[in-house]
Amino acid sequence: MMEPTPVYICTGFLDSGKTLLVKDTLMEQEWIEPGLTLLILCEEGEEEYSKEYLEENDMVLLKIDKFEQLNAAFFTNCEKNYHPAQVVIEYNGMWKLEDLLQLKYPRKWQIQGIYSTVNGTTLDMYLKNMRNMLMEQLTESELIIINRCPEGVDRSGFRRALKVQNPMAQLIFEGMDGKIIQPTAEDLPFDIKENPIKIEDEDFGIWYVDAYDHPDQYMDKEIEFVAQAFRPKGMKNDMFVPVRKIMTCCADDVRLYGYPCKIPKVTNIQMQKWYRVRVRYSFEPTEPFAPEQPILYLMHIEPAEAPEQDYVYLG
Repeated sequence: MMEPTPVYICTGFLDSGKTLLVKDTLMEQEWIEPGLTLLILCEEGEEEYSKEYLEENDMVLLKIDKFEQLNAAFFTNCEKNYHPAQVVIEYNGMWKLEDLLQLKYPRKWQIQGIYSTVNGTTLDMYLKNMRNMLMEQLTESELIIINRCPEGVDRSGFRRALKVQNPMAQLIFEGMDGKIIQPTAEDLPFDIKENPIKIEDEDFGIWYVDAYDHPDQYMDKEIEFVAQAFRPKGMKNDMFVPVRKIMTCCADDVRLYGYPCKIPKVTNIQMQKWYRVRVRYSFEPTEPFAPEQPILYLMHIEPAEAPEQDYVYLG
């Protein structure tokens, strides 16, 4: 069977940090294959790829000036001339992403990831004056990095606006110093003041991370979500784990995640089935001398339909 050639697309407006995303994040991932990386550059910003960087990372750079240059014949020649281990397209944010996705690629080439960057210093202006254009390029993105965020930037407003267009996107906000801004309660896509706290299907990954990082926000509160019943080998019958498949980085890294849940002995729960559960949250050891972790107590359970999307993103 022919091994696919992964294609990674990085998009965003000019000087939003696309080149830094390629250099500092994408090319540092463990799933980058050894061998030649073909880099197709559709616009040049302040940050450049030096000759030394390209040589050190076994990269060939091709510059594109007009969208029309991106066509089936061009991609076929790229495959024929370079036989790349992977392809990275640093796309022009003023061109429609939809047009790029509809092009015909060589049979081996498969789009594996779409990543976007947004300049936080201009985010509020884009939301007020160019919202449709901004959202168009983010609709298909799996990961969106909003960098250079000044203090007071409307993170929750951006998250809400994006959720309508792309509920599955993972958002990372970075401050002016380049460090990740840890989410607060206002950043969460669900209301932790509700009772019960209702977690939508696409938000399970965000809740899973936050429930471990900020246990005080959930202690003794009731939480409601849809999950699949799972009992790992060795777990007692008075416990199970309501789980979801979570993608942590790429399609090859999808695993089951969830927290142990204690159940009444009279409750009949069929493993692998989907349920809507309402649980009470606690943070305690699973056994004496074990480290503390989120533990759930089942309050109510009823059969549910499987979510439309089989997996969600982590955080």
